[in-house]
Amino acid sequence: MRVLFVCVGNTCRSQMAEGWARHLGLEAASAGTSAVPGSSIAENAVAVMAEKGIDMSHQQPSLVDDVDHTAFDKVFSMGCGVFCPNILLDGDWELDDPVGKSLDEYRETRDVIEAHVRSLIDCCEI
Repeated sequence: MRVLFVCVGNTCRSQMAEGWARHLGLEAASAGTSAVPGSSIAENAVAVMAEKGIDMSHQQPSLVDDVDHTAFDKVFSMGCGVFCPNILLDGDWELDDPVGKSLDEYRETRDVIEAHVRSLIDCCEI
């Protein structure tokens, strides 16, 4: 299964979802809807994923317009009112953005994302 995770800046939540999905054996990518995606992944996102043994240091933010969303089996929004008029979303995980918050907030977001990705795998028997 190929999964695309979409958020606004593609620097935190969608990157963590991509990291979890790849770690758990899915083909995954992430992208942002902002006209200008972030220039790098949030340091705290990289740090809290590393605590789980997942290296996201090689991942880079990208723009959803530069990704062929039709190549993915599922597309999920991370929340914050992500609107993609040309992309059919398979769900919105409605996650608060931890950017600018404490490491504990990042950890909570990371753990919720892990649960979502694991549920996706369990429901589809991958």
